[in-house]
Amino acid sequence: MELALPLRDRFLQLLKQVLPNLTSDSVLYHLIALCTILLFAATLYFVCRWLLIIQISAWVKRSKNSLDDTMYSHGLFRRLLHLIPALTIFLLTSVLLQPESLLNGFLNKTSMLYMLLATMAAIYALLNTVEDKYNESRLAQKASITGFIQVAKLFVAIVVLLLSVSLVIDKSPLIIVSGLTALAAVLLLIFRDTILGFVAGIQITANRMFNTGDWIQINKFEVDGEIQEIGLTNVKVQNWDKTISTLPTYSLTNEAVKNWRGMQQSGGRRIKRAIFIDVHSIRLCSGDMLERFGKIRFISEYIEQKIEELRTYHKDSSIDESDLLNARRLTNIGTFRAYLEAYLRKHPQVNQSLTLMVRQLPPSELGLPLEIYCFSADKDWVRYEKIQADIFDHVLAMLPQFDLRAFQRDTHQAAVMPISQQ
Repeated sequence: MELALPLRDRFLQLLKQVLPNLTSDSVLYHLIALCTILLFAATLYFVCRWLLIIQISAWVKRSKNSLDDTMYSHGLFRRLLHLIPALTIFLLTSVLLQPESLLNGFLNKTSMLYMLLATMAAIYALLNTVEDKYNESRLAQKASITGFIQVAKLFVAIVVLLLSVSLVIDKSPLIIVSGLTALAAVLLLIFRDTILGFVAGIQITANRMFNTGDWIQINKFEVDGEIQEIGLTNVKVQNWDKTISTLPTYSLTNEAVKNWRGMQQSGGRRIKRAIFIDVHSIRLCSGDMLERFGKIRFISEYIEQKIEELRTYHKDSSIDESDLLNARRLTNIGTFRAYLEAYLRKHPQVNQSLTLMVRQLPPSELGLPLEIYCFSADKDWVRYEKIQADIFDHVLAMLPQFDLRAFQRDTHQAAVMPISQQ
């Protein structure tokens, strides 16, 4: 203040050379001082911006570190430059204007609000830089920090808002906070999704439940696609039909969500599909059928082994092989099941290290379900569907070779027609 007084007097004396009757409490003096302060602050800002931006941009281009490039692209340096005019206005106000003047108080508060907003903008740019650098790392595939960055931005915004309000009304921020406790219920309703999203974000990150790029499926919201972004309040999912679904973050922890990450990280993708066999086509194998089946490469050894096994059993048990009630016989459905398993064991696109079986399910009015349960060696969706289709093309085409027939509702006439006539 002692330094400001002689500077103010010198400024006034300088003006009196042009306006002899000018006083420091006149409206004209305040208008001239205001224009001088704003003009000086704007000039200093543009000069510093021109000098610093040129120097900073040249330094960024020369630097091999990508961190400064990210900070520059998010405008961190440009936002910090706004502190220069804010500080200039704050300092010149106390120098050129009397402390008790209304303009002094207005400019002081305005410059401080300007500094708060510039600081908040710079912090936002810094947080964006941190998020971008994190997303470039491998850790981003395991856990997203977008939600935490948004929480940090929200916290900064709340602090700046409290400080701004306290500055305008000349009250301590603690008094404002204590007064807000009465509005706690209203605030909880307003920030319900934010609070729930923050808690869900902590659970998701701590337990590594979901990551960006995961394929999720939520039947309730008709969501089926890859996670594009996990935010504080919303999750963005791109469905396979290229539509975008946005849902609350807390729905990932509150709803039934299927995450296909385990399949993507495993050695294959499951094939689990059944065909319905017409029960009228199931029969015991005759000698001619066994002779014909024995020529099939995949089950020739199986047929020989089973025939020898049955002969030994009948001999040891003194059972006549022609006795249909007491003798053991092979069936075409059982032989076909053995063929399919042998076929899958030799299939180059089926993962042999994971579960592989061909099983019967409980029969129904649609026939006897024969289910293939295995895993493809390729997890890509398009190639997976091709592998699965090729397998079942072969399965359906081989049914007549075992005197079997697939059931379908619109072929009721074929169901009563002898196989030999088809």
